[in-house]
Amino acid sequence: MRRKMIGFEELTPLSEALEKLRRYMTHRITETEIVSLEESHGRILAEDITATISIPDLNRSAVDGYAVIAEDTFGATPNNPVTLRLVGKIMAGARPDQLPRIRRGETAEIMTGAPLPDEATAVVMAEHARQTNSKVEVTRQVTPYQNVSRMGEDYPAGSIIAKKQTRIMPWHIAALAGQNITSVKVLRRPRAAIISTGNELVMHGMKKNVGEVIDTNRPMLKALLETSGAEPIDLGISPDSTEELRSQIMKGLSRADMVIITGGTSIGETDNVPDVVSSLGEPGIIIHGLRIRPAKPTGVGIIGGKPIFMLSGFPVSAYIGYKTLVEPCISMMTGTRMPPPPRIRGRLTRRVAKPQGIRAFVRVRVRREGESYIVEPMMLTGSGLLSTLTGGNGILEIPEMLEGHDEGEVVEVEITQPLEGD
Repeated sequence: MRRKMIGFEELTPLSEALEKLRRYMTHRITETEIVSLEESHGRILAEDITATISIPDLNRSAVDGYAVIAEDTFGATPNNPVTLRLVGKIMAGARPDQLPRIRRGETAEIMTGAPLPDEATAVVMAEHARQTNSKVEVTRQVTPYQNVSRMGEDYPAGSIIAKKQTRIMPWHIAALAGQNITSVKVLRRPRAAIISTGNELVMHGMKKNVGEVIDTNRPMLKALLETSGAEPIDLGISPDSTEELRSQIMKGLSRADMVIITGGTSIGETDNVPDVVSSLGEPGIIIHGLRIRPAKPTGVGIIGGKPIFMLSGFPVSAYIGYKTLVEPCISMMTGTRMPPPPRIRGRLTRRVAKPQGIRAFVRVRVRREGESYIVEPMMLTGSGLLSTLTGGNGILEIPEMLEGHDEGEVVEVEITQPLEGD
């Protein structure tokens, strides 16, 4: 916990903080809704989706070429081709009753995706055959079902295409469209109420007087929530008044699944957020002060099973607090996981040091040099400098047990923006 104007008595490791959050946060998203397939990207499935038809729905050619009985081609070589009689041509989209019958010693020209006649067992690629009038010389043998997309090899009827609690990605949409599915049942989006605190804050777009600070955290958090598949509820700016803040938090708890507060969570005289959250009920604050840098003042309270996140008023710290606690919480509520961020390995341009026992999130700039990548550390401190996020393109996470990384060491970086030199 903390002592005003003195500091935090104890800091919680991030792994322990996540475990406490998992233990105390009992609120889960169970309500469902039906959405169109086109609007389902990023949503969480509320039920298993099973294939009602096999894909492909019959044997189809995987190449342009000639449908054959495989045994007829055995032994074929460029110097000793096998000659077959051409009996027809099969286009993609042909109905099964339109297909020519193929007997031993016969073949039919066939296009990619076209259905295979029942008697045919393979397809010879066009480049391995020579057609002359009604004859086809096969110059390379094929094995049974070579160059054939077999019925049900993608999705057999009755197989599960996507399981409950799957986050729907573009490839899921393609697979569901192939089943002629037009709508899906999904979990409703988690709702998060956002409150910024501080007498000095003004909303962006308003006139700013000397000494006032434009609130940049709420717009950033709204965008982060939408990226995570959640629905932000903007409750505006609350002054440094315990009664007003209490009222806003209670409004947030009544309307949302979680509340996110930025500012007023550290050890200053006007940092009243922890005291207000503590007064709302049990268990109250379960975490306050993380063993990470930046975002040390981050805290979490639990009221009625719902989390109240107390994030730093500094934008970079608020971002790290969101990524380390709020985003995992959304996954816990929905019973799923966020897609893993892109990562890349590169060589450090200089040493990065930090205190042992602290997990650090270093903003870096990654660029390509030849066939490898160079990682340039920007800043470990400076949690109010948004330029370290907008000007950088990666985050280097250094775990507690390390004191840093040496110059020239190869490290793994989470990529946040396009790389320089690509």
